[in-house]
Amino acid sequence: MNNQELNALINYRLDQATETIKEVDQLIEINLLHIAVNRIYYGIFYCLSALSLKHGFKSSKHLQLIGWFNQTFIKPGLLDIRYGRILRDAFKNRSESDYLPYTIFELEDVQAMREEMGDFIQTLTSLIKTRDDLL
Repeated sequence: MNNQELNALINYRLDQATETIKEVDQLIEINLLHIAVNRIYYGIFYCLSALSLKHGFKSSKHLQLIGWFNQTFIKPGLLDIRYGRILRDAFKNRSESDYLPYTIFELEDVQAMREEMGDFIQTLTSLIKTRDDLL
């Protein structure tokens, strides 16, 4: 993949993340909280995918991508530890929502997850765009 194709894919993933924020807002508004929890994780995942592409890391496994993020950005202190927690919690909540029966999320909790999602996406987008050697 050449730089132009890589840049296009990074921007596509960032656009997906931004669009997912809008989806989550609509899902919360109509009280589809389980689906909102799923989309919160995937919005974060799309942005994380863009970051990994920017840094040349590729993985088809979600847990490997999460591990790479923690090792590369959280452990050395490049990002506040709270971003590692946001990612971990979003993955856990999505997994529970998708796979465990009788999982219930309260509106206030999902709204808080949505706020954290927006912060995560904004922070990683800024991080991606601060180095313009690829974008």
